[in-house]
Amino acid sequence: MFLIVIIKILFVVGVLLTFAALLTWVERKQSAVTQDRVGANRVQILGIRALGLFHIITDALKMFIKEDYVPEKVNKFLHFIAPLFPFFSALAVFAVIPFGSPIKIGGRIVELSIARLDSGLIYLFALSSLAVLGPVIAGWASHEKYALLGGMRAAAQMISYEIALGVSIIGVIMVYNTLDISLIVEKQGELLFGFLPKWGIFVQPLAFLLFLPAIIAENKRIPFDLPEGESEIVAGYFTEYSAMRWGMFFLAEFVEVAVVAAVLTTLFFGGWQFPYLFDDGFHFFGVWHLPYWLIVIIRILTFFAKWIFGIWFLQQVRWTFPRFRYDQLMKLGWKIILPWGLINIALTAIVIMLING
Repeated sequence: MFLIVIIKILFVVGVLLTFAALLTWVERKQSAVTQDRVGANRVQILGIRALGLFHIITDALKMFIKEDYVPEKVNKFLHFIAPLFPFFSALAVFAVIPFGSPIKIGGRIVELSIARLDSGLIYLFALSSLAVLGPVIAGWASHEKYALLGGMRAAAQMISYEIALGVSIIGVIMVYNTLDISLIVEKQGELLFGFLPKWGIFVQPLAFLLFLPAIIAENKRIPFDLPEGESEIVAGYFTEYSAMRWGMFFLAEFVEVAVVAAVLTTLFFGGWQFPYLFDDGFHFFGVWHLPYWLIVIIRILTFFAKWIFGIWFLQQVRWTFPRFRYDQLMKLGWKIILPWGLINIALTAIVIMLING
């Protein structure tokens, strides 16, 4: 059993880091396609350009060999550990994300997630909240005004959107009546009215519309990248970072994008559920029986397909909307998302009460 857990950890970490590395290329190429440009395509090996994929290697080499300059007045210990918080908290969050249905191995049921917790949602939000410690500590330890402003913005943004994020997801908890993320995915395999998949986006559309901007704001990506704010505060909390320490912040941001897409997939798009596919096969105008191993593979591929779509969507948002002003950011969190989240809770409670009589 211990060996299986180690294999799952290595698989998940390997996939996340691979996705994060690829996203450094996707960020450039998707923006280029959006803006009718070519994008990264210069680096070549033996005359092969591979659509610019080799830029991933050159970026990594640049960060490893560049001088790691540390200003004299920084708190060196805190300056060193700050990039670790967003990076490792993002990796830890994925521990409770199921990327496939449980499988049978040697008479034993193996969950396709690193850990299955009865309170998985609480774990998810608790770990994701730790990520903000990185920008806050980096801003304070850098002994520099722009970095401090970036850290303060990150803290204020987290407080504003963490509450809205929690409130927006309560409706989902009420509908599925559990905090177990794996069980939430399993219940999304049911059908509403005999034909509509019971995905979160169908049973809680308002919650999805509120959760999406809130979790993007938690991720500190455009249009909510106020803690960085290059046009206002140079580079915000990582102004005094260089080389691989800056690279840790950079890589953590892309790991967080992948994690955010996985959370959206899991809570609102059915996770590994393929419409009308049950444990014995397709239930569509009758039952089409399929081998057990094929069903498992389809479900894993379904999760990855939804996950990749979610990443593409988040990247498209990043290259479509301009940065919010700080007052607009606060207004959206406190005056729009939070009140409508409370309204959604009340509406969900009324509907559940009417259905249950």
